Amino acid sequence: MTPFEIIGAPLTLWVAPIGTAFPTISAAPGVGWTLVGTNGDRNYENGGVTVTHRKTYDKVRTAGATGPVKAFLSEEDLMFGVTLLDITLEQYALALNGNTITTVAPATGQPGTKRIGLSEAPGLTKEYALLARGLSPYNEALGMQFEIPRCFQSGAPAPVFRKGGTGAGLALQFEALENLAATNAQERFGVIRAAHLPGL
Repeated sequence: MTPFEIIGAPLTLWVAPIGTAFPTISAAPGVGWTLVGTNGDRNYENGGVTVTHRKTYDKVRTAGATGPVKAFLSEEDLMFGVTLLDITLEQYALALNGNTITTVAPATGQPGTKRIGLSEAPGLTKEYALLARGLSPYNEALGMQFEIPRCFQSGAPAPVFRKGGTGAGLALQFEALENLAATNAQERFGVIRAAHLPGL
């Protein structure tokens, strides 16, 4: 429904190994892409996915001026934040640097189990490619996607296990790293691709 540019729907996230090809905007993510949340955005807290463009500027103030007369961009960050209401170990692994899940088959009198280590090795940060999909700001029957070639999970989740409430959640934050293979400076964090007309 118009106006299409006002979007009130969540993004859905997928992760993949670095170098995995991004799907075309109208194709389902293929081999290598793993949905964040067993049921995608149906496992995200009601706040949805937050996309943060953080910047730091060095401002020049001259002796004869009270305000800045020039500004230089010195730092920038791109982050995707979501609180995941999914405590399966396959999803919990995202908060633990991709630690390996060990599965033990059931035995007589013993249930089958899965286990994951709770500590991470220093200096080793698992990197992902990130795909974030939602509705197009040109036509809600079409899609838009963020394609982030490199990122890491930098959040520090503090799930709360309690009676009632919204359920235990993992506060994840995927922080972009520069893609050193980018063909121009404007695409070092990746791109946003939005469909504006239907295919022929």
